[in-house]
Amino acid sequence: MAPSPLRTIIRKPARSVSLPSRSHPFMLQFDEQLSKVRASEATTSTLSSVSSSLAYLNNSYDSIDNIFLLPHIQQALSQERQDKCAAELLDGYLRLLDVCSTTRDLFSQKKQSIHELLSALRRKDRDDLSRYLTSRKNSKKIIQKALKELDSIRSRQSVKATEKENTTVEILSMLKEVGTTTMTMFQSLLKHLNGRKQQTGWSLVSKLMNTRESKQEEEIKANELEKVDTTLHFLKDDVEQVEDVQNQLRNILSGIETVEDDLECLFRRLIKSRVFLLNILNH
Repeated sequence: MAPSPLRTIIRKPARSVSLPSRSHPFMLQFDEQLSKVRASEATTSTLSSVSSSLAYLNNSYDSIDNIFLLPHIQQALSQERQDKCAAELLDGYLRLLDVCSTTRDLFSQKKQSIHELLSALRRKDRDDLSRYLTSRKNSKKIIQKALKELDSIRSRQSVKATEKENTTVEILSMLKEVGTTTMTMFQSLLKHLNGRKQQTGWSLVSKLMNTRESKQEEEIKANELEKVDTTLHFLKDDVEQVEDVQNQLRNILSGIETVEDDLECLFRRLIKSRVFLLNILNH
């Protein structure tokens, strides 16, 4: 597989084409949105905050599309159509689309399993509840596999940063930045869905029961999916407790559906952005 365009080294003679500087409004808008994505990643602990990060990322691609529409940008990129980096740029979008699709499918599967869990709770079916906990373990294995594949993709992209020798390289550098940030976002989403390694189930229950300090600490660290997993392990036939879990699950469902919509929006934006670039290169 060809190296990703998001990490490709580009060293070419400077061209005469003069592009808008980084102070151009569209580029400033891009920098602002990408900064918001990176800042939000540090505080992503709920599905609501995940959705906010995805919204900023979607806005980043809107800015990229606006930049693609600038005549000078189109002129500069069109000069790259015979170059290897053009094909690598397009392949990079395909990688992002593939990872986005996988992430979206995993969230959809999680939504379906929660619907089944809610049904089991309504019917007070302990067998279905046990099956959910078993399926949760299996889904974690699938997510871990997806994370390893994502790490593999990222490692293949680990090439030295582009040297900004001319303005054409600057726009390619921006594509590298947003692509790398997108991969990091997908990784964060999968980790959120998976939960912290070896911190769920009875392992987490044990920590929560040790001391008040450790309980408070773990509750802060655990996301909503982990907290429900923990509760289910010692759920009793208490009407109030069951209703509380059901309410938590409904809130999680709402959050997952929002994230699904954001991922669908991102998927469409990636396609749109790739088509923009393809049209420019073929012009």
